[in-house]
Amino acid sequence: MKKVNVILSLLFVILIVFNPEITNGQRYKAGPQDMTFFSSVDESNQPYALYIPENFDETKEYPLVVFLHGALSNHRLGLRRVFGKGNLQGPEFGTPGFVPPQNDLEVTRFYPELKSVDYIVVAPFARGTAGYVGIPEQDVFDMLADVKSKFRIDENRMYLTGLSMGGGGTLWVGLNHPDMWAAIAPVCPAPPAGTEKLAMNAFNFPVHLFVGDRDGLMSNSDAWNKMFKENDVDVEYVIYPGIAHNSWEYAYDKGFIFDWFGQFERNLFPIEVRFTTSTFKYNKSYWVNVDKLTPGVQTSIVAKFTGKNEIEVTTSELLGFTLNLEGHPQFDATSKVNVTIDGKTFSMKSPDAVSFLMEDGEWVNKKFTPNRFSKQKGAEGPLAEALTDNHIYVYGTQGEPSPEEQQARMALATYASDWAYQRAFGGRIMIFPRMVADNGVRQSDYETSNLVLFGTAATNSIIKKYEDRLPVQLNEDAEGYGLVFIYPMNGHYVVVNSGLPWWTPPAQAEQAGGMRLSSGKGSSLDAYPDFILFKDTPDNVISKGYFDENWEIPEAEKSKLKASGVVTLK
Repeated sequence: MKKVNVILSLLFVILIVFNPEITNGQRYKAGPQDMTFFSSVDESNQPYALYIPENFDETKEYPLVVFLHGALSNHRLGLRRVFGKGNLQGPEFGTPGFVPPQNDLEVTRFYPELKSVDYIVVAPFARGTAGYVGIPEQDVFDMLADVKSKFRIDENRMYLTGLSMGGGGTLWVGLNHPDMWAAIAPVCPAPPAGTEKLAMNAFNFPVHLFVGDRDGLMSNSDAWNKMFKENDVDVEYVIYPGIAHNSWEYAYDKGFIFDWFGQFERNLFPIEVRFTTSTFKYNKSYWVNVDKLTPGVQTSIVAKFTGKNEIEVTTSELLGFTLNLEGHPQFDATSKVNVTIDGKTFSMKSPDAVSFLMEDGEWVNKKFTPNRFSKQKGAEGPLAEALTDNHIYVYGTQGEPSPEEQQARMALATYASDWAYQRAFGGRIMIFPRMVADNGVRQSDYETSNLVLFGTAATNSIIKKYEDRLPVQLNEDAEGYGLVFIYPMNGHYVVVNSGLPWWTPPAQAEQAGGMRLSSGKGSSLDAYPDFILFKDTPDNVISKGYFDENWEIPEAEKSKLKASGVVTLK
């Protein structure tokens, strides 16, 4: 019996060793498939499409292509598009063999056979027709984290591409995170506002830009080509004659983009870094970190090694930065490093990083350390920033409201929390944040969420809770006014909306029959800085602006707020 047990044990060991299904647990099949990641934004599982190469070797590092789909599309269509797979058209009407052309719904139902490429390819759903700023952008990075947890990715061979809305997302995500990508390829791009300020950030990777000459976006692509060239970016620009907005059919034909991407690898330590930003949120490029700036003010830095341990830096509107030198082939930690900043030279026996701060109009060799109340990463505003991450909408139950009043309060918060409205192209935004009463906010919500609070200290217990810490409050007797502001609180944001809601239609919209001109409640916050007080409509502004670097109301706006007679300042 003992001998039998030994034989069975040996057979079991052999089975384990030679059966990869057992050795490795769940294995992923080759080809296209659907995956999900958990999003903390709204506690949902979000889908993305994934392609795994034939003969996949889990011990090997693979290059990664990220594709961003266009409006009215999705992740499954996106994976088809990047492989050059369109919808079947068939013979023309009236000819033998005519069949109706496939629509997007039909082809979403299945994956076709795709060209074999030695890449892992992913395409996020990114909440539908929501662009790639804010929550959809966060989805891209949550997807990347999920992919990297499952597969070995060569981070020096990561590539980004997309079409139309996704082409714009390629520019936005690529240029705000320039040190992530080896190359980017925007196709007929429709970028979000503000992206055009970032062209210089592509200095260290190549760009392939595609458009059709009958596309209404061609002039926009022309402008991007010009901006890239003015900033010494390695750009290839292809214009397809006679082609409208479907230039992607040609740009991705026969898997061309994989061959083009395959030429390039990221250089994590370029000789020269050119970087511009206006936010702490996007503050890093290769070996340069922006430490201090004025949020909303475009700042730039050019840092270049001119020799071993010799660095020249020029800046614009910059208040503090760090050069992370460890690992750079032009840096020798055993010798002094000379850094010339806007004409002023510093010589020092360098650690692995050197920092500089603007004080009294002069650069000094000093690291900026934000204090508790400084504007900084995760605490810089503006108003719309509170809606780019996990957030909940909270209505008040205080003050003994009538059933009708209580219902009205809940309806206001419900309306604000409904992101699934129809946008300009009929696309839906698939974001589902929670809406709760003030007495239903959980302790975990305070720890994980931004809070969008409706009402006043008399009607909302959370506003009452924070009353002594908030910089301004709308008086209870103020009629026909709206006050909206953002403020950092416990490592997150609160947005307080007292009186009229921020999406109140402007006067010109009311004259046009009450049509709202913005594309939705959340996106209408994009038009506002850190705070606004208005009368009747948002285009009748009493005061609006940004808090200063210590989250104080500037004196000029404080005077306007006092003169209104409808607010109380801390």
